[in-house]
Amino acid sequence: MANNEKAVTTSTNAVKKETGKKLGFGQRVKKWFREMKSELKKVIWPTAKQTTNNTAVALVVMVGSAIVIWGFDELAQFVVRAVITLAG
Repeated sequence: MANNEKAVTTSTNAVKKETGKKLGFGQRVKKWFREMKSELKKVIWPTAKQTTNNTAVALVVMVGSAIVIWGFDELAQFVVRAVITLAG
């Protein structure tokens, strides 16, 4: 059974470590911005149509949630008023 298993190898480039020297504050900031710029190039930005559709969906969900919460609030007020009327 051990002969059928394949060994998993990892690339040393994927697990790269800095050797000994700690970078100064300015160098760390430059490195951070350089890496951020590199990552932002990989982002797939949504089109204007996708953004509009996503915004519309979010607004509909918010309005629907507000209506549901309002309904529960009205129901709770009715129950509390009924209990107060019966008790008092």
